[in-house]
This record gives sequence, C-alpha cells and structure tokens, in this order.
Amino acid sequence: MNRTIITVVGKDTVGIIARVCTYLAGNKINILDISQTIVQEYFNMMMIVDTNRMEKHFGEMADELHRLGEEIGVDIKCQREEIFDKMHRI
Repeated sequence: MNRTIITVVGKDTVGIIARVCTYLAGNKINILDISQTIVQEYFNMMMIVDTNRMEKHFGEMADELHRLGEEIGVDIKCQREEIFDKMHRI
C-alpha cells in the first residue's frame, strides 16, 4: 500500500473538507484516516490516504493539491508516509 500524509492548515471557511475530498475521490485516492480540528478560527486537518489506485505521479498530486490550497486559502502539504515517519521519529 502506498500511503501518503496530507496536512491542511489555514483560516476556517466553508467547503475545505469538501474540496479536498472531491479532489481525492476524483483521483482514486482512498482516505484511510482523517483528523480535523478548529482552534478559534484556524482549521487543521491531517489525512492518511492510500494512493495505490492513483494514476498520477506523487509530485503531480502534491502540486495539484498545493494549487487547490491556494485557491481556497489554506496550505496543503503531502508527504510519503515513510518520509513522514523518519522525520517524526523520537
């Protein structure tokens, strides 16, 4: 399984989750786990997704999600799970 960590951070607004999930579904990316919180007016979401069925390269997906984030006023970052794990190991 190819797992990717997606983080979304920014000012809360209507439709953030809908727009991100619509992109993922349209690219055959399955959401395995999701955590979302709002602290005052700030939105924070972390997703673990399975990209096995995705037909794009990782970099293309990451670039498209970054541009989507710019459109909706949030910062969207993607990291492969193995890199995320190595960076956050204690």
